[in-house]
Amino acid sequence: MSGNHWGPPPGRQPQPPYGAPQWQPGPQYGGPPPHQGIPPQYQGMPPYAGRPGGQPQFGWGAPPGGPPRPPRKKGGGAKAVVVVLGVVALGGVGILGISNALKDDPYTTPSYAPTSYPPTHAPSQSPSMSPSVVVNSPTATRTTTRPTATRPTAPRTTSTPKPKPGPTDADLVLRNKVYKAGAMRSVNCRESRSRPSTVSGARANYANLLNCLNRSWPALLARSGARFRPPTVQSFSGTVSTPCGIGNDSGPPFYCGSNETIYMNLSEDLGNYNRYPQAYQKVWARMWMLHQFAHEYGHHVQNLTGILAANHRIRYEAPTRAKELEGSRRLELQASCFGDIFIGANRRSYPVTGQSLFQWRWLIRNWTDHNNDHGDGVNHQYWATRGFTSRNPNVCNTFVASAARVR
Repeated sequence: MSGNHWGPPPGRQPQPPYGAPQWQPGPQYGGPPPHQGIPPQYQGMPPYAGRPGGQPQFGWGAPPGGPPRPPRKKGGGAKAVVVVLGVVALGGVGILGISNALKDDPYTTPSYAPTSYPPTHAPSQSPSMSPSVVVNSPTATRTTTRPTATRPTAPRTTSTPKPKPGPTDADLVLRNKVYKAGAMRSVNCRESRSRPSTVSGARANYANLLNCLNRSWPALLARSGARFRPPTVQSFSGTVSTPCGIGNDSGPPFYCGSNETIYMNLSEDLGNYNRYPQAYQKVWARMWMLHQFAHEYGHHVQNLTGILAANHRIRYEAPTRAKELEGSRRLELQASCFGDIFIGANRRSYPVTGQSLFQWRWLIRNWTDHNNDHGDGVNHQYWATRGFTSRNPNVCNTFVASAARVR
């Protein structure tokens, strides 16, 4: 890319996809996920192969724009009134005629009602009728008052008030109203009875989780002033083309803000569940799928509240590559914290207890951050546990945390 090597070229600021961190394998082949009281015959078994290092090459999208400010209105002026005087001679009888010619005004038109008086035997003029036009006649004298023109008044021009400035990018990430939305209540979400051993089973789990999350977040978003929109979910194997670029199943699931879609990696979820026969590993695979889905939904919450786009603009203007990566880690760790708010709120009904709780705790700590853009295992565990325990977005403000807490 032209310009610096770590950001997009100047011009329209694009929006990349946002993916989840990767599982950290243990020593000597990685080892399978641990078991609470793991049988000796299962210790040291080869792991599910992790993804290759590095992220897939994604393209870029465009952020939303705002409407232009309406122009100020221009005021109109009053038109002049023209008065014409004329003298006309008719057959030896002199008639003095005085008339006013008034041009029509586009805003006001003068109106009047002439007053008639009874005839008399001699010309007369009432002092109260001046100025007036007197017409001599052998039989009658008719006197009428001359209409008085009303000077048109130009309408008052008022300027359009300037709209109040909206929140800045710093406001959106540091002081977002979602942090004051309160704790999430349980919607009694239960795990799907379908197991992710087949494509249809995995998709049934995605559909169930989507329904649960769509019932969990609207109340909090409404209290934060954001408008709720449910995301779309698309599962994929191989490669997938999105408005945010091309993804493939060697990488993590991800969220694309341009079309508000969660892309779930079927190859990963089926592989995790089917690779080993041990029951505890299947529990780990189900907890992994739950956590990944909730994490990507956390990005959708960031999108609806303006955090996602604001963070992207801040990172685009970051002075160094290190600062850009720190901004990415703050975003990703918050997405996990948001996701685990949902898991914690529904831990009794899902349920996340016993072996499921043990595996959840293990996976949030054993985390690989190949590109230094998602946060290490210690910090991921810290933020995920905060969300799980409190079930309140006010503990997920990673943007005010120290740099050490988002390494």
